Amino acid sequence: MTRAETKERNRRALLDAAFHVVSRDGHRARLDEIAERAGLTTGAVYSLFGSKSGLLGALVTDYLQPHYEEIEQAIPADADLVGAVDAFARYYRRTCDAADAPTDQSLQFTLLDMALHDAEVGPRLAASVRAEESRLIALFAGRRHEGAMVTEGQARRLTTALRAVLIGLSQGVLLGLAPGADEQFFADTARALVSGATLLEGPEPELEPDPVSVVRGSDSPTVG
Repeated sequence: MTRAETKERNRRALLDAAFHVVSRDGHRARLDEIAERAGLTTGAVYSLFGSKSGLLGALVTDYLQPHYEEIEQAIPADADLVGAVDAFARYYRRTCDAADAPTDQSLQFTLLDMALHDAEVGPRLAASVRAEESRLIALFAGRRHEGAMVTEGQARRLTTALRAVLIGLSQGVLLGLAPGADEQFFADTARALVSGATLLEGPEPELEPDPVSVVRGSDSPTVG
C-alpha cells in the first residue's frame, strides 16, 4: 500500500472504531480503547485528527455526509422552494422507517450528550454539523418562491427551522410519540413554515464565526 492508502485505511479504521465505542459509551468513550479496537495507537489519532474532539468532529462529518448526499438526490433540481421543502420533509420521514434508524437516533442522542459534557467537543461537533448543513442551505437558495428568488440568508433561516421541526418529529416517530405522522404530515408541517412567508421576511442573519476558532483561537485548524 502507498503511504496515502495506509493513511486512509487507518483513518477509516479509527472512524469505525469510534462509531462503535462512542455509540456504546457516550462521553465516557476512551481514546485508548478506540485506538486499540482500530489496531492502532493513540498517537495515530493525534496524527490523523489532532485530538479526541477532532476525531469526534470527523465522525459527525462521516456520519452526516451520506445523508446529505441522499437529500441532494431526493430534491428535484427544478423544483420551486415549496416543492423542494416538500421533498426534503418526505425524505426525512422515510428515514424513520430505515432498518438503521434506531441506531442513528441513538448516536445522535449520544453525540448531544458528549457535547453537553465536554466544552471542547461541543464546538467541534457544531462545526462539523454546520459544514454539512451548508449543503442544505445551498439546495434551498436560488429557488423561486412567490415571484422572487430565495437568498442565501433566507435559506439559512429556513434550514434552521426545518431541521429543528423535522428532527423533533422524527424523534417522536421513533419513540412512538407521533402516531399518524406519515409523509404527508411531515410535508404539510414543513410547508407551513414557508406558506406564511414570515420566516423568509425577517432580517438575514449574520454569518457566525467558526466556533472552533472562537474557543481555541483564530489560528486553530477547523474540523475536516
